[in-house]
Amino acid sequence: MKLNLKRPLAFFDLEATGINVGADRIVEIAILKAMPDGTEIVKTWRVNPEMPIPLQTSLIHGIYDEDIANAPTFKVLAAEIAEFIGESDLAGYNSNKFDIPMLLEEFLRADVDFDMAERKFVDVQNIFHQMEQRTLKAAYKFYCQEDLVNAHAAEADVIATYKVLLGQLEMYKETEFESKQGVKSIPVVNDVDALHVFTNINKPVDFAGRLVYNDQDEVCFNFGKHKGKTTQQVFAVEPSYYAWMKNGDFPLYTKKKLDEEWAKFNVKKNENRAPKPQNNPPAPRPQFKKPQPKPDKPAEPINTDMLEQLKMKFGK
Repeated sequence: MKLNLKRPLAFFDLEATGINVGADRIVEIAILKAMPDGTEIVKTWRVNPEMPIPLQTSLIHGIYDEDIANAPTFKVLAAEIAEFIGESDLAGYNSNKFDIPMLLEEFLRADVDFDMAERKFVDVQNIFHQMEQRTLKAAYKFYCQEDLVNAHAAEADVIATYKVLLGQLEMYKETEFESKQGVKSIPVVNDVDALHVFTNINKPVDFAGRLVYNDQDEVCFNFGKHKGKTTQQVFAVEPSYYAWMKNGDFPLYTKKKLDEEWAKFNVKKNENRAPKPQNNPPAPRPQFKKPQPKPDKPAEPINTDMLEQLKMKFGK
């Protein structure tokens, strides 16, 4: 079966020093770029994580410190990887929770602005978990009727993921699915937009799952004491929560999306403020005229009555 694509779909898989998106680093990345014309391009990069790989992690993916000692760092490879992905939509196995946030974190550390705004992302694991609930190895056996060889090698895993999606499209092309809300549909179809909707169960904002969209497409916190509340509600009553997250051990991309929500909150707050009264010039004070002195009357000639009054006043 050939994927029905409007633009390239980049399947990718990461191997890392661990599973902490904020603290661990990529050691290998493989990308299978499925083109609209049916062709496929596969590239793999080994990466020096600039930190030791824990032994228990090396035992899982088979990559040890000496294997990547002379490999370039992600900062050196970042522009090349971003260029190879180009405008592709993204796909992977458990990619929404791990591979995408880890990749975004590395791009931000390398100062590469990898725009996610217009991309679709298909998490093959979410199709599998909702329809069958198995692991990648079991999924490969179930959908492809083959045993997965070299599991946990990035290139083997990414090729297996690609083949599993093709098998899922074939198996579920007429299968009805009923959601937890009782809505029935046939969601697994050969269309990336539809697969994007079906596999993004929690509608993530930051891909690390700290911020998600609710049913009204409002950004909400998805952890801690404010889980389920919108960012706007929390910032209004506890603005210090923003500073706590900015200073906390959260992924850089989570903080980037948090900054966007904080900026929206402040714009809205400023718009709702009552306009300040205009500084009108003070009203002119009333002008009071000084009383004009009355003109002096001409002196009257002294007469007998006046002399009598003075005599009575002074007793003379």
